[in-house]
Amino acid sequence: MLKRLFELTVLVSFFLSMSIVYAQDFSMVPEKGKVTMIDLGAKKCIPCKMMAPIMGKLEKAYEGKAHIVFIDVWENRDQAPRFGIRAIPTQIFFNENGEEVWRHEGFLEEKTIVDRLTEMGVEQPDLGNKG
Repeated sequence: MLKRLFELTVLVSFFLSMSIVYAQDFSMVPEKGKVTMIDLGAKKCIPCKMMAPIMGKLEKAYEGKAHIVFIDVWENRDQAPRFGIRAIPTQIFFNENGEEVWRHEGFLEEKTIVDRLTEMGVEQPDLGNKG
């Protein structure tokens, strides 16, 4: 019971912290000069909710190394057509020049995201994963 309560608290905290991102001007995404990973989804989408803790963890871990962004396309409806979104969640990876290099639709595991960023030349942070 306590574990579940903690998980829910972490998830709520993540969404509250992401509210600042929702109000932001997305015209600077992808960020030129920095590898950028965008997760386009919605706060009420089940696979998107499953990705929320991963995105929060990676956003902190890659701070200063890569730009990790979540965009709620239900709250920011102009972003779905801008990025050619057909399904949510969709993750798009951009190189330092702002060019799309990889796209995925659906839930994406943390390891796959880290592997893609590493392949793009981003130094892998210590994520505290055991195994």
